[in-house]
Amino acid sequence: MTERQPADGRREKDRPWLMRTYAGHSTAEASNELYRRNLAKGQTGLSVAFDLPTQTGYDPDHILARGEVGRVGVPVSHLGDMRRLFQDIPLEQMNTSMTINATAMWLLALYQVVAEEQGADITKLQGTTQNDIVKEYLSRGTHVFPPGPSLRLTTDMIAYTVSHIPKWNPINICSYHLQEAGATPVQEIAYAMSTAIAVLDAVRDSGQVPQEHMGDVVGRISFFVNAGVRFIEEMCKMRAFGRIWDRITRERYGIEDPKHRRFRYGVQVNSLGLTEAQPENNVQRIVLEMLAVTLSKDARARAVQLPAWNEALGLPRPWDQQWSLRIQQVLAYESDLLEYDDIFEGSKVIEAKVDELVEAALAEIEHIQEMGGAMAAVESGYLKSQLVASHAARRARIESGQEKIVGVNIFEGTEPNPLTADLDTAIQTVDPAVEARVVESLQRWRDTRYQPPFNHPRPCKALERLKEAAKGTDNLMEATLECARAGVTTGEWAGALREVFGEFRAPTGVSSAPVAVAAEDGTKLAEVRRRVDATARDLGVGKLRFLVGKPGLDGHSNGAEQIAVRARDAGFEVVYQGIRLTPEQIVDAALAEDVHAVGLSILSGSHAQLVPDVLERLREAGAADIPVIAGGIIPNGDAEQLRAAGVAAVFTPKDFDITGIIGRIVDEIRKANKLDPLEVPA
Repeated sequence: MTERQPADGRREKDRPWLMRTYAGHSTAEASNELYRRNLAKGQTGLSVAFDLPTQTGYDPDHILARGEVGRVGVPVSHLGDMRRLFQDIPLEQMNTSMTINATAMWLLALYQVVAEEQGADITKLQGTTQNDIVKEYLSRGTHVFPPGPSLRLTTDMIAYTVSHIPKWNPINICSYHLQEAGATPVQEIAYAMSTAIAVLDAVRDSGQVPQEHMGDVVGRISFFVNAGVRFIEEMCKMRAFGRIWDRITRERYGIEDPKHRRFRYGVQVNSLGLTEAQPENNVQRIVLEMLAVTLSKDARARAVQLPAWNEALGLPRPWDQQWSLRIQQVLAYESDLLEYDDIFEGSKVIEAKVDELVEAALAEIEHIQEMGGAMAAVESGYLKSQLVASHAARRARIESGQEKIVGVNIFEGTEPNPLTADLDTAIQTVDPAVEARVVESLQRWRDTRYQPPFNHPRPCKALERLKEAAKGTDNLMEATLECARAGVTTGEWAGALREVFGEFRAPTGVSSAPVAVAAEDGTKLAEVRRRVDATARDLGVGKLRFLVGKPGLDGHSNGAEQIAVRARDAGFEVVYQGIRLTPEQIVDAALAEDVHAVGLSILSGSHAQLVPDVLERLREAGAADIPVIAGGIIPNGDAEQLRAAGVAAVFTPKDFDITGIIGRIVDEIRKANKLDPLEVPA
């Protein structure tokens, strides 16, 4: 039978973008099964999510890893895990994106060694390591080392891949999380471009890449961006990104080849805008956000991954991920989108908006350069304080109703939702026993890595070589590859570099953030301030003291920062020491500062273990009367268990009224101290 010819008027289609699903959980074996299933459904690339211990350079049995193993991604502790992760997946034929930053060099080394074991030609390997450490300091919190050494790791990786893995994108400048941390489109463009300038300057100045090969470096720099629901503005943002990148690479670095100067980006559409309330609305949000990065041919994404409708509730199931993949496939294969040139070319409205974004972003880039560049702006706290302020302003607009979110602050009435009728089955849960199995597997690896069939050399020599290289100026990739082949673990590799480079605690941006909500007479915040002051007088103290704590490895600190800023503005003395603290450290700080309440923020799912640990330590210290409040992505069943364990209140993303949350904290302090409730004016 001959193939049916298409109807008259149809055009030859462009090739679709790479379609990915950000995935990984529990164990390497479980994630491998998920990847093979997704590839069989028509996914055209892999996007690997690693768990927080892997991202922050800890082995699963480290104290900070407790409750985090396999939660938000797959644990990869050594070469054996990486082998199992990609078993029966031919890496030479795959395009793999790995969301990894501080430990990017280590994960790329493991990936390369597994590819070599498969018999692959490593010059054919294609994919991306995210490897943008600046946004970790600003928004996501999986940084390990100080800015200088972090930039060196990135520089060494870029120099190595250009020579040895030429099709690999060694860095993915990532503005995605900047938008989630509150960045406006102008800030997102400016901060991402400033990061790219810092990286390219470092590569150029390292002497590892001759000037005639800088075009190859620029040609392998990719970006990973966020697309929000304001899809006209977001599409214009992508056009502005492209124009600025073309200008910077031509004028600052002398790149003549237009192909090298092309703005290459992948995208995950905005998870921040997904709501726990009426989560079915998230489907149309995801579609609108996808259109922002696909409709315009001249600013179309190279790769797209979509979140699932239920990500604000918990871990999506395979079916939910399939739904998001099908959204992309319907657009690419059923619509006529790919048959046309850029449909926005010549639009006066679009051109005016793009020009506006370009002008404002270039001005901010220049301001950052005057400060000494992106790294200096991180260390001074400038970038972080700007993001905290922008996020606070956005939250204030939502609370006031100026910025409308359907199902949250407008059209809140709803029919019963059959998708969430049984919340326990509407999301996927990670078996709590997974952590113990992963830790046991790690111990087996440590005990047997020198024995058949592995026969790895003793790792101590490889680790010593790594430390020597770190103390000097040698490219660290070769020493890292030696560690991978020697069976070194993730925690051992990062631990060796911690010894040489030290660690870094990024500025929180809380103390310098301006007031976002005025406490003028008659406002809700003014009333909360009155209650804070009255409660302080009743307790005979100058100010109520509130500790905001981030236990475990969850570095998504946006919510904690906004609570801290609003509590400060309501009259609290706020103790906020940033991310990555053990329950013991949080309790020690609560006792040392003699606080009146403790707020714990966890979005990674480790609340079930870490929050009860804080409660128990407070009881043991004789401070059981300090109310503990928990916030984060916490399913209803878990929230009930936390309250039963003694948590005073639980808040989740649906509780968008921050001033109301602060008022509730005051109520809990009064209740814990047996004070009469304060009357709230009608």
